[in-house]
Amino acid sequence: MNLKNFLQGGKSMEETRPFVSWDLVHDFMVDVFVKYGVPEEDARICTDVLLESDRRGIESHGCNRFKPIYLDRIKNGTLLPKTEIEIVKDTPCTVVMDAHNGMGMVASHKMMEMLIEKASKYGMAGGTIFNSTHYGIAGYWTTMAEKAGMIGISGTNARPSVAPTFGVEPMMGTNPLTFTMPTDEEFPFNFDCATSIIQNGKIEFYARQGKDTPAGLVVAKDGGTMTESATILKEMRAGNVALLPLGGLGEETGGYKGYGFTTIAEILSSAPGGGPFMKALSGKDENGNNAMYHLGHFFFVINPAFFMGVDTFKKTAGDICRGLRNSTKAPGQERIYTAGEKEYMAWLDRKDKGVPVGESIQKEFIQLRDELGLTQYKFPFEK
Repeated sequence: MNLKNFLQGGKSMEETRPFVSWDLVHDFMVDVFVKYGVPEEDARICTDVLLESDRRGIESHGCNRFKPIYLDRIKNGTLLPKTEIEIVKDTPCTVVMDAHNGMGMVASHKMMEMLIEKASKYGMAGGTIFNSTHYGIAGYWTTMAEKAGMIGISGTNARPSVAPTFGVEPMMGTNPLTFTMPTDEEFPFNFDCATSIIQNGKIEFYARQGKDTPAGLVVAKDGGTMTESATILKEMRAGNVALLPLGGLGEETGGYKGYGFTTIAEILSSAPGGGPFMKALSGKDENGNNAMYHLGHFFFVINPAFFMGVDTFKKTAGDICRGLRNSTKAPGQERIYTAGEKEYMAWLDRKDKGVPVGESIQKEFIQLRDELGLTQYKFPFEK
């Protein structure tokens, strides 16, 4: 499979969406965040997190979520644009932080800066944030540790959307468990994924593209599956359908394993800080009105220098990845990938092209520009 086909999900099709330069999208998003009340320095952090998702080809969490997950929530009062960070507890190796319902990305950036400094002194550090909001791709935070020559681990809870094994009620979020480790290659080992088969952002992306969600990923109350993406989103908000954990329905294909991983992330995202969990994260009050999400996140940083050294770690991790990629391939397969490789390939393909912007996001950008009076911006997709 060549790079172009890979970036199109393995299908032989040309990219038809227009590309917009990284600088133009960056400056526009920063200015929009500022117009929504986010301080400029914080706006730059939030924008970089979102664009890093697009750089890696993870479009479900990039520009696709700029308006619905951040701007719309600021507008409806469930996300505060100014982040009042409170350090509740600070020890040589741990941090407990209250984000006071501000920007989860801003609080997470501060947390990782603190933990990296602690791990550089003591070898390991861990932290938890409560009363937070969506923090973007978990891999952004673990990569901060990797860039410092360390191992990053992070996860978060989210609004209930995943059913337990043998259940049909959405109880937990898609709860990523993410690990990033330095290697001696041009890219790290970066395992960043939800503990459900599919996450909400991907279904939102399918809905924007007018595509169905693949069968077998969503369970309805009658035990059946559903594929129409827009309907899934509507029914999920009503609590009538749920996503399935990794491994799928029941135990025969290992669904209980994904269920276990989802639960681990739920516990680590709430219990260390004593924060809310499961149904308390729905974003609705007892009367069905919009409410704060009160999400929780966890972070761990491990410094290989306190073991056998950074170079030894990088060489061994690289040897493992190379060994996996060089192993015998299945018939018809051109190559084997290791975690983080496809994201690196996506960046190589996009770094000079810019951000691919679909029709729905084009409309949102134009609407935001016109409503906010940001007349200095002209997009290449405008006729």
